[in-house]
Amino acid sequence: MIDNPEICEVENPHEKVIEKVRKMMPDEETLYDIAELFKVFGDSTRTNILTALFESEMCVCDIGELLGMTKSAISHQLRVLRQSKLVKARRVGKEVFYSLADDHVVKIFEMAIEHFME
Repeated sequence: MIDNPEICEVENPHEKVIEKVRKMMPDEETLYDIAELFKVFGDSTRTNILTALFESEMCVCDIGELLGMTKSAISHQLRVLRQSKLVKARRVGKEVFYSLADDHVVKIFEMAIEHFME
């Protein structure tokens, strides 16, 4: 018999623990939204853009130059990031500057970097 550490060898659910956790679990819609957010983070191009914006507010041209990509490709990814409320835009004349949407996004990124630097 092969040991599998992911499977309990006894059938003895801990009802108090289950009920406590069940009460704290977000509703299905919130869980769906969280899963969608992680999908957005799952694309390396978007992660590169977020990393750049973590350092400085930038326009599409600057991001494209930094990452070696076309303005069209960057704009497409920024649209996804905006829809996910991870970045915001600020217009100055004919230019649009992008930055991380809020401190929550900054914290997510700081925590991710810290996690992988350990």
